[in-house]
Amino acid sequence: MNTLEKTDIQLGYIPLLDCAAILWAQHQGYFKAQGLNVTLVKEASWASLRDRLAFGILDAAHCLSAMLPAAATGDDQLGIPLQTSLVLSTNKAFISLSQKRCYELQISEQDTPKESAQKVAEAVNSGAKIQLAHVFKQSIHHYCLREWLALADAELARNYHLATLPPPYMVDAISAQLIDGFCVGEPWNIQAQIQGYSQVIADSKQIIPEVADKVLATTQEWAKQHPNTLKAIETAIQLAQQDLQTLQSLDDVWQMLVCSDVIRFNCSPWVHVDKFYKIQKIIRSFGVQDAVKSSDFEWIMQQMRKWDDLELGSDQIKIIAAQCTGNMI
Repeated sequence: MNTLEKTDIQLGYIPLLDCAAILWAQHQGYFKAQGLNVTLVKEASWASLRDRLAFGILDAAHCLSAMLPAAATGDDQLGIPLQTSLVLSTNKAFISLSQKRCYELQISEQDTPKESAQKVAEAVNSGAKIQLAHVFKQSIHHYCLREWLALADAELARNYHLATLPPPYMVDAISAQLIDGFCVGEPWNIQAQIQGYSQVIADSKQIIPEVADKVLATTQEWAKQHPNTLKAIETAIQLAQQDLQTLQSLDDVWQMLVCSDVIRFNCSPWVHVDKFYKIQKIIRSFGVQDAVKSSDFEWIMQQMRKWDDLELGSDQIKIIAAQCTGNMI
């Protein structure tokens, strides 16, 4: 085994289902087996996680994929380059709307994304105040909401003000009627639906391509200084990913997510059964992921150019996308 440059590691995450491989790697002792002493740090928001990673308080983190090109272009206001070579999840977001709004606008689960977007757009254009939220400006969730609204009204999609809230606060916000809907990863859509506040009206897969959603990221400088340590971290997480895909039972993983305050509601083979198996299927999907692709980051930057008015040429996009994967053109 190559000598580790560093063994005491601070690894940040946000409580979402797609942090499961990181938590399971710790639970199973996979980090320890690689010679690492990992401390998992639950962050309150994507903004705090990004800042603590950029400034070296965290060594590595469960990150939104769009954070990487945002850092490379300086669109995150920090400009400290990040990189990844490990995907944690791919396009697993959903759009939820309050049950009250669904009733008022006659939106049903049978509606296509275009149909639901048209009903929301018509209401907004008629003067209704409908507040939608995403988890972070630099996220596929942001672009998913824009593209969804654009199915009905491109001008509305461009000018619509979207609120930003950390994933765990989405349920609190919709229960307090501070927002009318949101785009977020699980388990927060399911929790809000089980508690009677909202319903899922669209799957991100119906709206945007299959691109990386969450990745394991470090700063480029940290990766350069700690190549063996980074490989060890990734190896431990990949072992956990394989478990998520192949374990006959996910009972222990489920209990770990409950104890980690990721799953905060009663859901089992006897209660909210369909939601229980939906979550199980999602957890399984976090098994062995495809390799990181530059094309995912190219798509994200094309979205940044489209919706955030980022001025980048095609050649620049290709160079930055390659840098996000640790490859220098």
